[in-house]
Amino acid sequence: MGELSRIGVAIDTDLLEKFDALILSRGYTNRSEAFRDLIRDELVEKAWQAPDSPVIGTVTLVYDHHVRLLNEKLTDLQHKYFDHILSALHVHLDHDNCLEVLVVKGNASVVRKIADSLISTKGVKHGRLTITGSGAGL
Repeated sequence: MGELSRIGVAIDTDLLEKFDALILSRGYTNRSEAFRDLIRDELVEKAWQAPDSPVIGTVTLVYDHHVRLLNEKLTDLQHKYFDHILSALHVHLDHDNCLEVLVVKGNASVVRKIADSLISTKGVKHGRLTITGSGAGL
């Protein structure tokens, strides 16, 4: 961390009380760290909106493994993007459903394309892309 700067912020009392309750429920010990995390979150969000911005993400999929050829389609897509998929975790949720979590890395546009391809595959019940940065520059 670099040099610390102190700032003053004027906030409506009701909003501050809600913020304090929120950060307490999340385990923050002080407002400063909560404010820093909010700022970092916005900076990461802005950074990955640029298509050529380097990002890391997770693609979470829930699907019925009985759907004909779905496993093969998902595996083929993963092989197509092997140079961007760092890791995959496969979990059997119950007799019918599986959860797959993929860690992906690359430019934001490529990571989104990979996620969209996987999530939109017929038979996937639910999917979500979560993107973050590497932490450099934060």
